[in-house]
Amino acid sequence: MSQSSFSTLELSSGLLDNLTSLGYTGMTPIQAQSLPAILAGKDVIGQGKTGSGKTVAFGLGMLSVIEPGHFSVQSLVLCPTRELADQVATELRRLARSIPNIKILTLCGGKPVGPQISSLQKGVHIVVGTPGRIEDHLKRESLSLQGVRTLVLDEADRMLQMGFQESIDAIVKVIPDNRQTLLLSATYPEQIEAIATRIMRDPQMVVVDAEPTDLNIQQHFYELATNDDRLHALKLLLMQHQPETALVFCTTKQEVNDITAQLRNSGFSVLALHGDLDQRERDQNLLRFANRSVMILVATDVAARGLDIDALDVVVNFNLARDEEVHVHRVGRTGRAGESGQAWSFYGAKDSRRIAALQDSLGREIQSEKLPRASVLEHQPPRAAMVTLQIESGKKQKVRAGDILGALTGEGGIGGDSVGKINIFDNRSFVAVQRQVVKTAIDKLSRGKVKGRSVRVRSL
Repeated sequence: MSQSSFSTLELSSGLLDNLTSLGYTGMTPIQAQSLPAILAGKDVIGQGKTGSGKTVAFGLGMLSVIEPGHFSVQSLVLCPTRELADQVATELRRLARSIPNIKILTLCGGKPVGPQISSLQKGVHIVVGTPGRIEDHLKRESLSLQGVRTLVLDEADRMLQMGFQESIDAIVKVIPDNRQTLLLSATYPEQIEAIATRIMRDPQMVVVDAEPTDLNIQQHFYELATNDDRLHALKLLLMQHQPETALVFCTTKQEVNDITAQLRNSGFSVLALHGDLDQRERDQNLLRFANRSVMILVATDVAARGLDIDALDVVVNFNLARDEEVHVHRVGRTGRAGESGQAWSFYGAKDSRRIAALQDSLGREIQSEKLPRASVLEHQPPRAAMVTLQIESGKKQKVRAGDILGALTGEGGIGGDSVGKINIFDNRSFVAVQRQVVKTAIDKLSRGKVKGRSVRVRSL
């Protein structure tokens, strides 16, 4: 039996069967190295980039010790953003399918407190949330953490960067000392080491994906003097290569807004992502980028954390990351699962130290490459292949993905291969359809019914 098989672990047959049904045939490196210690009840620090399988690792650990018949909060997962909390909660629910009556609740800002309090009163086993909202519930005395056995700090480095240190300390203070603490992070700066020393007991360190880049990621570097030069270079490269998905990293929120506006004015399919957007706009921008109805997302590091996009074609460092670890994490978002990817990095004369550090990690000399010819800008930028439709009906109306798919592909509708991702929320649903069939899709949904009801539809 392979040592990377989940069957080598002390997991229940229900969990093992469910893993097989989910298509998890073997463990990733971080799972293989951390799960034996996690299942043994030890504190673990796991360092690995997004997509390395950390959620499955800590999820199996906490589900292995959950008592379904005891309706109190037994596990708490802290995340830096609502988007990541939603992703973690979704994955935990998938992992917990074989355990009856498991209640998993997300507690994040941007949503009313009242319904969250009501859900807590009904009994919850696992809470996934952001530090600010968790602390808020503790102050309201609507949340008790006295029964927590497993505490998880997911993307701990970003939580500290976002200023959640005091909130984390306040939360940890009310959790029993005899808990298991799991700390997951893409990088391991001094702040992480300090908090681990304070709140963990003899933790086992697991580090994976430490190599600077995967072999299937092509890194290209361009020396440019000014931001105007960088913007021009970005347009040239986007027009030359025309990636279906490109994630552009910027240093500040203002820079994100400026670049997004200038790309949009030049006809590019682009959206912004940063902390000053309201929650609905953040959610919609992420959704549209993930379902390929927008080709370019311009974001800050913090806002993009937890973003999980399949087959991301290009990562752009409009400015070099502050250190080599963050550069690795950014670049590692492309070229996943055996797919090829590219990273374009812009730098200037002031970046000599960062370039030297990257040369050491890459094991090669970095030289500025030539940009495409200006003539590529004589054409119009391509449009995204998909368009997102918003349907005014969702989970509370018992709508499922199959209902939307059926309504679209019924008699006189569109083909199933023209339908992309479907996302369903409380009172709204979103479906991506190929651009050439948008009019037919809207007409079919508007004239027909979803779950027996007429619905309002519009394109975003």
